[in-house]
Amino acid sequence: MNTRAVAHLCRLSVTGLTVIAVSACSALFPAATPQPAFYSLDSARGVAPTAAPTTAPTLTLNPPQAAAGFDSPRILYVRETHKLDYFAHSEWVDPPARMLAPLLVTAIENTGAFRAVVLAPSAAGGDLRLDTEIIRLQQEFLTRPSRVRFTLRAYLVDDKTRRVLAWREFDAAVPATSDDPYGGVVAANRAVQTVLGNLAAFCAVTARNARIEK
Repeated sequence: MNTRAVAHLCRLSVTGLTVIAVSACSALFPAATPQPAFYSLDSARGVAPTAAPTTAPTLTLNPPQAAAGFDSPRILYVRETHKLDYFAHSEWVDPPARMLAPLLVTAIENTGAFRAVVLAPSAAGGDLRLDTEIIRLQQEFLTRPSRVRFTLRAYLVDDKTRRVLAWREFDAAVPATSDDPYGGVVAANRAVQTVLGNLAAFCAVTARNARIEK
C-alpha cells in the first residue's frame, strides 16, 4: 500500500471516530428542552372605585370554580370542534379560576354598589353571595384570525335565605392579534375584562333591585 493510500485511510478513520464521538456526546447531552413561558390574567388599570353608601349590602365571593379541563394552568386551544389541546411550552402562572378571584373583587368594588366585597372564607358576614364557574377559556383556530372565547356562569344568592336572586352566563369572543400563544393571552385578557365588566354591572343591578323589593 503506497503512502497516499495510507494517508487516505487515516483520514477516513479520523472522520469516523469524530462522527462516533459527536454521536456519543449527543446521547450524553440531549438537546435542551425549551423553557415554558408563563402568562397571567391582569386587572384593568386606571379605574377608580366608586364610594358605596353605608346602606349598601356586603358581597361575599366564593372562590371561582372551573369546568373539567379548564381547572389547570394549561393554555387550551381548539382546532377541531369538541377537541381540546394545549400549548406545550406556554402556561398560565396559575389556574385561571385562581387568577380570576382578585379580578372579580376589583371589578365589583369599582361599581360602588357594595359596602364591601370579600373573598370566602372570611370572618365578615355577607348579605349576598356570588358563585362563579369558568365554562371555557380557549383559543379557537376554527377561523382566521383565531379568537379567544371566555364563558363565565354566575349566580347571585341571598346569603341569609340561600335564595338565588339571579343567574346569568356571560360570554365574550375576542380576535387574537396573532395566531400564537401570546396573541391568545392578549385576547384572553380582553375577553376577561369584557365579561367582568358585564358581570359587575349585573351584580350591581341585581343587588339594587333586591333592596327595592325588600
